[in-house]
Amino acid sequence: MSTPYDIIIEPVITEESMNAMAERKYTFKVDKRANKSEIKKAVEKIFGVKVKKVNTINMKGKKKRMGIYEGKRPDWKKAIVTLTEDSKEIEFFEGM
Repeated sequence: MSTPYDIIIEPVITEESMNAMAERKYTFKVDKRANKSEIKKAVEKIFGVKVKKVNTINMKGKKKRMGIYEGKRPDWKKAIVTLTEDSKEIEFFEGM
């Protein structure tokens, strides 16, 4: 069984994800094999917060070129985690 640190890979820091934090929504890059309940448990254990809802999206990797050579970035999974109203904020994102 994987640990919570294997499920949550990294936070996604974009302008859109930073604006969503006002609505208590946080965005993470997660393991492709993880399901919503595993993501919920991992976020609650790592950050000590209460999760209301988890939305997941399978992201396709972009095609990239270097001269005549063509390649593709890997596919990845994104999770948007909504916290409950009585939950504390995730301190990792404060001050960004």
